[in-house]
Amino acid sequence: MTVRRFHAEIGTAIGTGAIGAAAVIGATELGYGWEESGPQSGYFPFYVGLILIAASLWNLVAAFVKHRRPALDDAGIEAPFLDGERLARLGGFLAAMLAFVVATLTLGIYVGATGYIAWNTWRKGGYRVPVALAIGLGFAAALYIIFEVIFLMPLPKGPIEPLLGIY
Repeated sequence: MTVRRFHAEIGTAIGTGAIGAAAVIGATELGYGWEESGPQSGYFPFYVGLILIAASLWNLVAAFVKHRRPALDDAGIEAPFLDGERLARLGGFLAAMLAFVVATLTLGIYVGATGYIAWNTWRKGGYRVPVALAIGLGFAAALYIIFEVIFLMPLPKGPIEPLLGIY
């Protein structure tokens, strides 16, 4: 399966337009006008959302106009934006990120970060499993020291951290 540049541009324009629409809808719930004391809470997000929608529509139209004259390679075939190999690598990256988010939400940031860093150093970096685990644990320890000890900013914890004495 290959993804053409046209499809990537359309998807990106729709995605950014949806984010802009969400910003506008959220801003209307907060109020986006002016009061006696100044702008309401949703004033800035409302107009940023409108700008994002306008830019997305511009990119959508530009993608359709450019698609009439696609970029061709030497053989006269439209060059793919993403071929099967790159799409599989991207899918692997997104799956690892999704696993990291789920692990962070259910098990806490330290367990999620340890697993994510260890997995990537093992699979992508080519390190042996014990070395990858040590790097992951070192990263989690650095997170703890920097945020919890130095900045006194608590990070999300799961059920494992209280068992280890990290509250």
